[in-house]
Amino acid sequence: MLVLFTDSDTDITPEIAKEYGYRIISMPYSIEDNTVFPYEDFEKFDEHEFYETLRGGVIPNTSGISEEKYIRYFEPEFSAGNDILYVHFSRAMSGTFEAMDSAVKKLKEKYPERSFYEIDTRAISILSLNICMEIGDMAKRGAGIDEILKWAETEVDKFAVYFFADDLKFFKHSGRVSALAGTMGTLLGVRPIIYMGSDGKMTNIGKEKGRSKAIARLISYAKELGDDMEGHRVLIAHADAPEIAEELRQSLISEFGDKLNIQIIVVNPTIGSHCGPDSAGICFHSKHR
Repeated sequence: MLVLFTDSDTDITPEIAKEYGYRIISMPYSIEDNTVFPYEDFEKFDEHEFYETLRGGVIPNTSGISEEKYIRYFEPEFSAGNDILYVHFSRAMSGTFEAMDSAVKKLKEKYPERSFYEIDTRAISILSLNICMEIGDMAKRGAGIDEILKWAETEVDKFAVYFFADDLKFFKHSGRVSALAGTMGTLLGVRPIIYMGSDGKMTNIGKEKGRSKAIARLISYAKELGDDMEGHRVLIAHADAPEIAEELRQSLISEFGDKLNIQIIVVNPTIGSHCGPDSAGICFHSKHR
């Protein structure tokens, strides 16, 4: 039996995980001395409470997990005779995968007959989630591991995400975005436009003054790069900004019609620690990233 794993950095929730049969690896965040593991330390993410804390001036830190914790996730499946496919967030964004590699090496020595597969989405948040759900659909239809891995060779790079942040201090603190101009700031109402390339990293590709212009720019990327958008999910992510998500939804409908399968997703707290509240973005099937 093949067991699917993903991690909380993909914006997956226990409800979505149950629908597709995923096990969730929890990626933590820390506020002061309190480290929290999403969906282990709480069952449901209270996004408003979390993002209100950030609005109050708190900037969380994030971290990877230990080799021992990876072993605790994976070994029960190997010992039960199952193989594992882990669809995960970008390796380029975290050193936690060194611990994972070490854990898998030890487990493979103990269970040499078992197989461990991974698909690096080269992404985070809704870009990873869109890929996870596509793979989940394939698994539900009975696709085998070879078919899934072959699909991923080309399709991982055919999903694109574009988003904007409302307050640059979170990205500046995390250092996760390249080409981020230090002169841009909330006081000016400037919002950086960010995307994830095939290298699995976030890059600032410009800026817009005001929310409406930022939304229009995201829609322009969908117009330019969108490919068979009606045949795939279009995901909207927001960090406790449902009104921005709704504005994005209406803009997408106005541009592409009402046949799109649009789903609105809340940005998970670990990734929200980097982008901050009131950030929003879209993910769609594309000609390329």
